[in-house]
Amino acid sequence: MASSSLNARRRARELREVAEERMDVLVVGLGATGAGAALDAASRGLSVAAIDAHDLAFGTSRWSSKLIHGGLRYLARGQAGVAYESAAERGVLLRTTAPHLVKAHPYLLPLTEEVSRRQAALVMAGYRLGDGLRAAARTPRRLLPGPTRLNAARARTLAPVLNAEGLRGALLSWDGRLLDDARLVVAIARTAAAHGARVLTRCRALRLTDHGARVRDELTGEEFTLRARAVINATGVWAGTLDPQVKLRPSRGSHLVLAPGTLPGLIAGLHLPVPGETSRFALVLPQRDGRVHVGLTDEPVDGPVPDVPEVPEEDVRALLKLLNGVLETQVTPEAVAGSYAGLRPLLAADGRSADLSRSHAVLSEGGIVTVVGGKLTTYRRMAEDAVDRAVSSRDLRAGRCRTRKLPLVGAGPLPAGVPPRLTDRYGSEAAAVQELAEAHPEEAGLGVTEGELLWSARHEGALDEGDLLDRRTRIGLVKQDRDRALPAARKVFERIPRL
Repeated sequence: MASSSLNARRRARELREVAEERMDVLVVGLGATGAGAALDAASRGLSVAAIDAHDLAFGTSRWSSKLIHGGLRYLARGQAGVAYESAAERGVLLRTTAPHLVKAHPYLLPLTEEVSRRQAALVMAGYRLGDGLRAAARTPRRLLPGPTRLNAARARTLAPVLNAEGLRGALLSWDGRLLDDARLVVAIARTAAAHGARVLTRCRALRLTDHGARVRDELTGEEFTLRARAVINATGVWAGTLDPQVKLRPSRGSHLVLAPGTLPGLIAGLHLPVPGETSRFALVLPQRDGRVHVGLTDEPVDGPVPDVPEVPEEDVRALLKLLNGVLETQVTPEAVAGSYAGLRPLLAADGRSADLSRSHAVLSEGGIVTVVGGKLTTYRRMAEDAVDRAVSSRDLRAGRCRTRKLPLVGAGPLPAGVPPRLTDRYGSEAAAVQELAEAHPEEAGLGVTEGELLWSARHEGALDEGDLLDRRTRIGLVKQDRDRALPAARKVFERIPRL
């Protein structure tokens, strides 16, 4: 098995190699699904190149709510198949492929005056159905506890920021959660590289054909052709720019980043019912660094798809209004330290974007396979379906899918004596990261050392300061934090010359 380390030197070497070869599969897009397709194909014994115009997890995959969820919302809409698929894939991540990155997390639904007793009973019934999905997916109770009802006093021990007046208690449920969605993508891509896939960022697909793609090296401007027997278009909301048959209706999911100390003592996440909706909830998610994320909206987006979506003021106001409806002390706009938005690649259909199906679709014509729709939780299944289609459409000689039982980089036994902050991000590699951090202990920001930034440049494919601050770490979510960390990030590339 090849090394999992990604860096500038490996990129330069493999870019030269793939320009002279013909691969079995070319994957375009290195979000979760694209990286997953590269891993799936490579682990079946196929030769693979995977490219992205920007970086690993540059698009929607880093802008999620970081939930690995069991599909309860889909069950409420009668989409039992989608719900079970979510529960099954959640179990795979919790048990086998990424237990170091995905953990169970508690969530409270506050029973305020706005939540009727009938609505509370319906939600609890839904939670119990969701627990039935957990059992059907064979996820053990020790990994994902069941739902229960708490009295008001107990609810406020987990969320002391809740307004006690009129609070009848709360419904407690559990679901899967990522500390960092971008780190999941990095782990998938590195595992693909360990199985021989060439993972090439800053390599833009200009045009797809049945036999490969015309691409441009975004670092040098050089254009050339990559040849492949099959092409998988996994570019998410940008899929239609490379495959005209794809018609998408992107939906914006906005999140706010609240400054540390804004919601003191918050341990559990919060589910906040959206007024007038039966199965939509906003989320309040406490972070390890003291920040709190509040999301998310579901609004249709028209026009060209931006590389980095912005959060409009109306989304900020709407989320704060919903949040302040349950708090003892009101959160003002000044407490919003940052914001981010992801665009869901929903298949076009009639109706509101919030009502469109989150199931995925695999479309193919000739040698081009496009995978769209879906959600972060089910990336592995989406990748499997896309590779299956590529194999069958081009009669490729490949083994069966192995990724259900294939641990990602970092999923091994956790080293003893290493701080949880490192094991939660690096898993079994945490001791090696700690050694580098001790050699370069200067802090870049939010507790991240220069040694950790060096690790990302040497082993995780970071090619510039943005890769380090905005995706390998999430320091860049708040502009002031990013500005302070920029000198440390630049220093990394003085030690490691970029090729």
